[in-house]
Amino acid sequence: MRKTETQFHAEVVAMAKMMGYLVYHTYDSRRSEPGFPDLVLVGRDRILYRELKTETGKLSPAQKNWGEQLQASGGDWDVWRPSDMPEIIKELSQ
Repeated sequence: MRKTETQFHAEVVAMAKMMGYLVYHTYDSRRSEPGFPDLVLVGRDRILYRELKTETGKLSPAQKNWGEQLQASGGDWDVWRPSDMPEIIKELSQ
């Protein structure tokens, strides 16, 4: 069964909180900057900016722009998909 982005989001948030991260998510994206990452995870002496997508979900131009700008300024930005779960667990555990 394929996971929706909402289901995947809930799993990632629960896991991150369980591992001690502070988690920020804009709940009403219509009132925020277009393309801003889905999650900001703060913990373990770092800040992670993550865009969550389904296996077939595509980044919008605004999401790509945010990712490029965050990376250019030293931010840890990436896209996570449900198939990345083993790597997500490993990354959050570091």
